[in-house]
Amino acid sequence: MRSGFVAVVGRPNVGKSTLINSLVGHKVTITSRRPQTTRLSVRGVLTVDDPAAQIVFVDTPGLHRPRTALGERLNSTAYRTLTDTDCTAFVIDATARVGPGDRRIAEHLLDTVDPEQVILIVNKVDAARRGRVAERLGEAALWDFGAYIPVSALEGDGLDRVVAELIPRLPEGPALYPPDVVSDRPDEVLIAETVREKLLPGLWQELPHSVAVKTEGIEVREDGLTRIEAVIYVERESQKGIVVGAGGSNLRDAGTRARHELEEALGRRVFLDLRVKVEKDWQRYPDRMERLGL
Repeated sequence: MRSGFVAVVGRPNVGKSTLINSLVGHKVTITSRRPQTTRLSVRGVLTVDDPAAQIVFVDTPGLHRPRTALGERLNSTAYRTLTDTDCTAFVIDATARVGPGDRRIAEHLLDTVDPEQVILIVNKVDAARRGRVAERLGEAALWDFGAYIPVSALEGDGLDRVVAELIPRLPEGPALYPPDVVSDRPDEVLIAETVREKLLPGLWQELPHSVAVKTEGIEVREDGLTRIEAVIYVERESQKGIVVGAGGSNLRDAGTRARHELEEALGRRVFLDLRVKVEKDWQRYPDRMERLGL
């Protein structure tokens, strides 16, 4: 049997989280059209029988030029993951030219890991115009990584080949998780990230980056109801009204959608109590980020 960890890296919004969810076959990490949605190194576990293998995909924040302490921390998390994993899946976007951000990531990989242990994935081929996929593959071929695979994470095309290329690159060894496990994230993280995901579509421009969610309490009652308290943090008083929405509409709608998804994920009825608080400029202060679980 082979088992090991695979870091999934790339610029923001290239579809890393969607790719992991599709490979694992379960939603293990949140997704959004908003760039830099991923803030934590979430693990998704895929166990296969033939050949016997277990691949632990590690979702990483999108690598970018940081403007805040949060941005620096996200980059640090992503780069640190590369040194702690057995191989790397480097994702680029088929609908956009290879840019400076892609090249910086490629150069870092070439300097720090064995290029043969890197597979380059050209994602979003379903959305790319004719000929663009070949262009992306040609641009990336200069880096001479171990394999190049066009995929559509959204439609599931090319994922079997990704798995087939990764398994031989993993070390021999026993499974790292029981075969029925698809993620190792605790309930507190699942809850906070689900609430944040449901809030993102209703927020404006830069506001999504100013929002953090922390699970403050989970109470499983005797009648089978799970009462959850979560706090949504913003950086300024003026942002509270945007998060709440007119007449509480945005908060209510996001809470309803989060509750339905959590009930399915947890397998029990949920009462979700959401509050909004201000933690001034939390993105700029490491101690405040740590209090918020980041």
